[in-house]
Amino acid sequence: MTIYTYIALKDNNETVKGKIEAENIRNARAQIKKLNLLPIKVYEEINLDNKQNALPIIKLRPLTLKEKIDFASTYQTLSGAGVPVVESLLFMEQEAGSARIRNLARELRRHILAGGTFADTIKRYNDIFDPVFVGLTKAGEDSGEMETTMQRIIELLRKQEATRSKVQGALMYPGFVIIIAIVVIIVMLTFVFPKFAEVFVEQGKELPLVTSLCIKAGDFIVEYWYAVILLFIALGFGIYFMFKYPVTRNIIDKYALKLPLIGNLIKYGDFANYLAVLQVAYDAGVPIVNSLTLAGITLTNVLIQAAMNTAKFKVQQGLHLSAALRSTGVLPKMLLFMIQTGEQSGKLGTMLAQAVVFIDKELEKFIETLTKFIEPIMLIVLGGIVLFFALALYLPLFDMITPA
Repeated sequence: MTIYTYIALKDNNETVKGKIEAENIRNARAQIKKLNLLPIKVYEEINLDNKQNALPIIKLRPLTLKEKIDFASTYQTLSGAGVPVVESLLFMEQEAGSARIRNLARELRRHILAGGTFADTIKRYNDIFDPVFVGLTKAGEDSGEMETTMQRIIELLRKQEATRSKVQGALMYPGFVIIIAIVVIIVMLTFVFPKFAEVFVEQGKELPLVTSLCIKAGDFIVEYWYAVILLFIALGFGIYFMFKYPVTRNIIDKYALKLPLIGNLIKYGDFANYLAVLQVAYDAGVPIVNSLTLAGITLTNVLIQAAMNTAKFKVQQGLHLSAALRSTGVLPKMLLFMIQTGEQSGKLGTMLAQAVVFIDKELEKFIETLTKFIEPIMLIVLGGIVLFFALALYLPLFDMITPA
């Protein structure tokens, strides 16, 4: 006898899940029908433990966010058209425009044919599918609403892509200006100042301190250029280490939240992702504690993450969600009010959706304000660099034309 797991409809409107022992899958379906249930999906549990786990996991290249959206969209479209999961993966294996998606579809199909479910299979590729994707997919399978859940996942991925694009767009201008400034400084120090240095030396006058420093810096870069490159590499590794090492990361996250504009951008960026996942997971039927766990995965700031973990622990102890979140002291009052109203009215899912809209608008405002604030700062920085080099070049010239 073999144990089968099934998902079935009760009275044509309620989805139930259970296990049954039978000789084969046909006999299992027959027994399920005798229980006045309509079987939707029946699979052999033993196959998952024996056959699928025996298959090796082939290392695949991670999908980009756009490729993940394409993969989910194609799967959702085919699933909605009634195409079985194996045939859907076969189509993507043969027709997908991305080689990464084709390779992924091939491997997923291989494991599913060995007896695995879609959710359990993608869980094995945790370097491609994050816990949020896997958790929501599992909820969709358990509830029998895979098409709807996959649509929610697609909307969530698109929102993440839009948020990332907004933040990257806000940081692109200062990043470009910094790169240009570094290039200009190197060109001035290594090409311009050496030419003027020859003229200054011929005059035999003592050079101003700022000019002397620029000439020496240029000579150092030309002579020890490899040391400058190593310095930039070491600086990059140092910054990477600071963000990865828990002690320094806690310090950075703590003071980053106190910075004007930057702190609010970090908070609202984290809250936007947190609430979006919480809303999608809750609507997908995931228990509230599990929904909070999935939402917490998206948080990037260590302090906010710790606060939300504390709130989740209080919800586990029986506290209302709004009260638990309020105790953290990090969420805006408007969001807390909306969540509390949703709990009291029994429309938490609706109010979470409204909270997501609100936080997205606030995030857009902060990004717009930050962009406007950065532009004059960059102009001041560039102006300071130009003024510094102008003084370094023209002060000796003024000395030359000034009568002794």
